[in-house]
Amino acid sequence: MRTELDAIHPYCGPAPDPSAWVRAWNLDLVLLGALGLALVLGLHLLRRESPARRQAHALALGAAVLAFVSPLCAMTVALFSARALHHLVIISLLAPALALAFPWRRAPVGMAFLALTAALWLWHLPAVYSAAWDSVAVYWLMQAALILPAWAFWSAVLARPALGQALWLVPLVGQMGLLGALLTFAPAPFYLEHLAHAPRFGLEALQDQQLAGLIMWVPGMVPLAVLAAIFGWRALKHEVPA
Repeated sequence: MRTELDAIHPYCGPAPDPSAWVRAWNLDLVLLGALGLALVLGLHLLRRESPARRQAHALALGAAVLAFVSPLCAMTVALFSARALHHLVIISLLAPALALAFPWRRAPVGMAFLALTAALWLWHLPAVYSAAWDSVAVYWLMQAALILPAWAFWSAVLARPALGQALWLVPLVGQMGLLGALLTFAPAPFYLEHLAHAPRFGLEALQDQQLAGLIMWVPGMVPLAVLAAIFGWRALKHEVPA
């Protein structure tokens, strides 16, 4: 078992105090500079594009701020359930917003899905999770491994006919369900980094992990399942003559 976990601080910094977590903003100047550059470049590149694409760009920036600047970033150090929510923000909000604002042209949906699947499962391997915890470089490498294929996946899905959109969302929903089940029904906590922090927020590490599984199930699966159903309904309406 790893020791002195409290002395190891990942990219988002030390776990916040339960009474002050709302003030635990990440003010990394490099990150803020990168987001500022993304704002300026996006405004320039989209200045003659549709309002919908400019709104998607704003949504993507907002999602990035939520994931990496807001107290959610610091909370991922304290609670694994916050990490699950963090991943959902990336996959279900940041990535589709990027795909709407800056779609990857001719993105191979199959390869993007496989890469996204690999990134999801890698993030949930305890050894890889520990490596991302201990190394800023590994942390950002893993974030890129999640964001880029998710961006490509949503670009490909949103460019397809409604039936194709629905069919490709189904296996993504399945991924969320399987991960959620593994986390919820595991007999012991997988991620020892949270052993010292979760109790400060009133949860045992196993309860925190179970909550992460429920997050993967409900806010993770349900919106994607509803979206897949909407796409499927649109496909049926298109096929059935009036």
